[in-house]
Parts: sequence; structure tokens; C-alpha cells
Amino acid sequence: MGQGPSLVSDATSAPHREVLDYAVEWRLVPAGDAKFTWTSLSSSPLGASEVRLHLESKGLVSRLFRVNDDYTSMMGPDFCVQNTFLTAHEGSRNRETRVTYDPQRHQADFLEKDLNKNATVAHQVEIPSCVHDVIGALMVLRSLHLDPGKTAQIPVSDGRKFAQIKVEAQTKEQLKTSFGTLNTIRYEAYVFNNVLYKRFGHLHIWMTDDERRLPVQIEVRLQFTIGTLTLRLSREEKS
Repeated sequence: MGQGPSLVSDATSAPHREVLDYAVEWRLVPAGDAKFTWTSLSSSPLGASEVRLHLESKGLVSRLFRVNDDYTSMMGPDFCVQNTFLTAHEGSRNRETRVTYDPQRHQADFLEKDLNKNATVAHQVEIPSCVHDVIGALMVLRSLHLDPGKTAQIPVSDGRKFAQIKVEAQTKEQLKTSFGTLNTIRYEAYVFNNVLYKRFGHLHIWMTDDERRLPVQIEVRLQFTIGTLTLRLSREEKS
């Protein structure tokens, strides 16, 4: 049975800054590091906030295909996205992508610059008054209490496309992590297979089954030619 994204009442106990470090693995090989930083910009944790994500390859993977990405998302109340900015250095590609979300016009404006070719791509898409980027959607999911068998619909846009993303709570699992064995709930977010992204694949998220709702593992399974990318939480810092 579907359930809309309703923020939990105890969310005011959330930290005003949270840093999550992840070890990234590709095809069972250490591939890089990801750092997620969420900062509240108001007295309420459900008010305006900023998210920064830094992704950097390392080792053999970096020699094959170097990645150095920085992503910033500014969000209003209830994690409704206002604008995002991405600088992506991936292999020989060098791009900047900015998306502005206008709730009054119900429109997202996408602008991507190829810094190597000095070329620009612009796009617009219709959105509801409150929409989330993928990072904001993860924050919304953390604020929900979805037991196995329950689903939610979360409005998500990347500036190119808008979709109501189905998120399904699938099962409870004990997961071995660097913090020990944790009780988690595994979710699947249906963003692939031409929903938000064209690629065929699966996105699974394991969150602790407690008030912290920590995303301790994120797994992206794509076609065989690309394989599986896994992010495992290695460090948590709150203030």
C-alpha cells in the first residue's frame, strides 16, 4: 500500500551538521571515497539546508578512469530543492552543471557546460511546487518510517526529467559493517529503467533500523558491462 512522504515528528532531534564518509567499491575492488556533508542553515533541522557530496576515485580505478566530482544542493523546508551545482571531472570529460528549481513557475532550468568543447546544453522540465533532487530524496527517505512491505512515492527531478519515484521497503537484514553487525532495513528506489535514468539497473539502500536512520550501505547494480558499485559507510560525524 502506498504511503506519501510525511516527515517524522521526532526529526527535530536531528543534528545540525552531519558528515558521512563512504568507501566506494567497484566489482569488489576498492574504487574511491565519497564524503557527504549535510548542514542545517536554520534553527529547525527541517528548514533550509545545504548538502555537499565529494566523490573521488583512487588506486587502479583512478588509473583506468579518474573521477573527481563535487556536488552542492541547496534545499528549502522539508528538503525541497532550490538549486544544485555539479563540477565533474571524469576521465577526459570536464563539465559544470547547474539546475535551478522555480516553484512559482513549476519549472526546473538545466544548464550544462562542456568546458573542453566550450559547448552548452540547456533544458527545462515541469515540476511540482516541492520536488527533491536525488540527495534530498534520500533525506526524505531517512525521515520516513517504512516497514517492510510498505512503499512511498517521492517527487524527484535532476533538471532533465521529473518522476514520482517509488521507494519500497523490502526486508529487515543484519548487515556486517565497520561499526559491527547492525539491524537494517533494505530499500529499493526505482530510479532506473527509464524512470529517472535510462540505464537498466537497481538501487538498494540499507538504513539502520533505529532513530538514526543511517544509510550504512548503498548499492547500484547496472548492466554487466558496468557492474556493481557499492558505498559502505566508514565514518560518521555529527554536531
